[in-house]
Formats: sequence, C-alpha cells, structure tokens
Amino acid sequence: MSDVTANGRETPATFASPAYHSSDAARRHLKRRYAAEARFRAFGIAAIVFSGLALIVLLWSIVSQGYTAFQQTHIKIEVEFSPDNIAPAGTVERQRLMGGDYRAVLFDALDRKWSDVTDRDGQRLLEGLFGSGAEVQLRDMVVADPSLIGRKQAVWLLAHSDVDMYVKGHVGADERSGGRLTDRQIAWISDLKKSASLSVLFHPRFLTGADSRDPEMVGVLGGVVGSIFTLAICFVLAFPLGIMAAVYLEEYAPKNWFTEIVEVNINNLAAVPSIVFGLLGLAVFIGFFGMPRSTPLVGGFVLALMSLPTVIIAARAAIKAVPPSIREGALGIGASKMQMIFHHVIPLAMPGILTGTIITMAHALGETAPLLMIGMVAFITDVPGGALDAATVLPVQIFMWADNPERGFVEKTSAAIMVLLAFMLVMNGTAIWLRKKFERRW
Repeated sequence: MSDVTANGRETPATFASPAYHSSDAARRHLKRRYAAEARFRAFGIAAIVFSGLALIVLLWSIVSQGYTAFQQTHIKIEVEFSPDNIAPAGTVERQRLMGGDYRAVLFDALDRKWSDVTDRDGQRLLEGLFGSGAEVQLRDMVVADPSLIGRKQAVWLLAHSDVDMYVKGHVGADERSGGRLTDRQIAWISDLKKSASLSVLFHPRFLTGADSRDPEMVGVLGGVVGSIFTLAICFVLAFPLGIMAAVYLEEYAPKNWFTEIVEVNINNLAAVPSIVFGLLGLAVFIGFFGMPRSTPLVGGFVLALMSLPTVIIAARAAIKAVPPSIREGALGIGASKMQMIFHHVIPLAMPGILTGTIITMAHALGETAPLLMIGMVAFITDVPGGALDAATVLPVQIFMWADNPERGFVEKTSAAIMVLLAFMLVMNGTAIWLRKKFERRW
C-alpha cells in the first residue's frame, strides 16, 4: 500500500496517512490489539475466579469442620440425686449445693445402668464415656432447682469428646483412624444408639460458656466479651484522636518541613508490624505504668496505638474529599473557621471517617500478635465483667485452641473462626449502613 502525492509520485503509506487504516498492516495491527485486549480481560476474569475459588475453598474448609461444634453428643441416663451425696433435702444454700459430690452421683447412675460391669477396668471405661462436663451439668441442675434432691430423673449428660468425635464420624473406631475408644466402649455406644439413649443435641454452652481444658466444655463467650471490651477502649481512644489529628493536618497545619515529617511518619507507622506495638505496650503500659496484664484495658491501649495511624489517614482522605466550595460558602456567610469545620466539613466527612474507622477496628479485631505480648494469651475460664478483669480475645482463643493436640479442639477452632467471621461481617455491615445513612451528594 502506498500514497499518491500531488506530483503523481507514490510513497509508502504511513500510520498517519488515511490509506494506512484500510491496509493489511492496519488490519493485522488492529487484530493484535483486540487480541491483547481479550487477553487482558481474560487475565482479570481469571484473577477474580481464582480469588473466588480460594475464598470458597477456605469457607468450605472452615464450615465443613466447624458446623458440628454447635452440637454435642449426649447420653441419656437415669440419675438419683441422693441427699447423701449432695445435701439434705430442702437445702437451698448455694455454696452447700455447689460442694456436693456429683462424681458419686454419676458413678451410682453408671452402676445401676451397667450393673453387669463389675471389674475395675470396665468401670473406668464406663466413666470415660462421660466428660467432666457431666458433673458440672448435674451440679448446675441442682443449683437451679434444689427440689431435685432426693428424686430420680432421666437426664441427657454430655458425652466425652472422644465419644463425640466417634459418633460424629470425625474419627474411626481404631487408633489408625484417630479413634481412642476401646472395643467395649464402642459396643456400649452401639447399645446406647439402639436404645435411643444417645443423641447429638444442640450445644448452647459453646455460645454461652468460657474457655476450658475439655473440648466438650469450651465456649466462645469469654473471648467475644473480651474482644468487645478491647475494641470499645480502642475506639474511644483512636476515633477522637484520629479525627483531631486529621483536622489539624488538613485545616490548620502550615505546609513546612515539620508537617511533612509528621505526615511521612504517620504513613510509615501504618505499615509497622503489629507485634512492634505489642512490645511497646509491654514496655510502656505494663513495665513503666504498672498496668495489670491480660486486661482489655491494656489490650485496648495497644490496639489504639496500632489503629491510630490508619484512622488518621482515613479521616484525612475523607476531609480532603469535601469540596472547597463548602468551606468557602461557610466562611462567606460569616462562620468562623472552627464553625466551618465542625458544622460543615466534619458532618460531610463523617461517613468516610466512620467507614475507615470501623474497617480499621475490624482489622484490629483479628490481631493476635500484639495481644500475646501483653499476656492476653492466659487461660481464662470466666467471662470478663469489666475492662479491668482478666480476659482474652477471640483471635487469641482460636490460636490457643489450634495449638491443642486434642482432636475435639479442631472443630471448636473452626467454629470459633466462624463466630469471628460473623463478628467481622457485622462490623463491616455496620460500616456500610453508616456510610449509606450519612452519605451526602453534591
């Protein structure tokens, strides 16, 4: 292809000449460009599909292993609440009822149900069908209803974690498949199933209890309440400090070398590994100020230090997004600069500030390393009642359970992750709702 000039001479067609766009070279070039566009779209779709599949596999792995933790195997057995083992009939004093010999109550019930088992090994194996939670369950029943003393009643008691794992199919019958039950115990379990005395029931203690050494007795409420206290303190500290720092840097700070150093350091602090803030909290709050270890108060302080740079960055971005005409209009009708900031800029920037802050809180909720440094890895068996009580948080509890060799803790760990994800979804949903509620368009 060539162009014809005014003097009749032919010259080769160039990319800028009209003749080039209808040439074979132009069509080949266009074809290569379309192919490149198609490959680029395919790479994007592949990235999305890969991310979606990875998320599906992750969620499937967690849910498939954890959903059974909300149920627990129970064994039905007739129990006699003998006054000789607990307290005289009519006793309502709580301390007296709490001190009863409920282990003897359970043993008497086992002797009556399996009266043919008289050897010591057999009795030990029978006892192994029930976890320590069975005695606690009997104690709680008597404390809640002292009129049970002297009566005989059929109750569903918690089975041992090994029995629970076998009944749910997580382990097999022999040691090669992870099982730890003997042939006699498996035979008793089979008999209980045939007589409808063994069932997998909803296990509310997992949602209402605290930590325990036994998998069948653990609960997530202690970690959830500890996380709420810790995040509340983190929010109370980081939110106002972050907003005030952002307002000063955006509205008042002069543009000089000192301000630039402050801005650069804020950006750098947002990228510092979280364990560094844990070391800082250990040295300052516990080592220097002598604050108590393992408390949500110190945990909140540490997470606030970690979250503050991110909150400042999010607040600055939201304030900067407010159009200058809003500021000029407010100043033009006689408002002072402080009135302009608090009456116009901050309300309009609040959706972005709240969204950034809540997402930062959700990120802080999943942090484990800084809280390990200040002792929140302690074994706490009670639900904390305040910010100064010893407590742990949900991510640390998951870390502790994942490190436990008991097979029963595997499903508890996965279920606790499900609770943590639900917690984060609620926080992210709150951020979306706040953004929609306070969003202003101009």
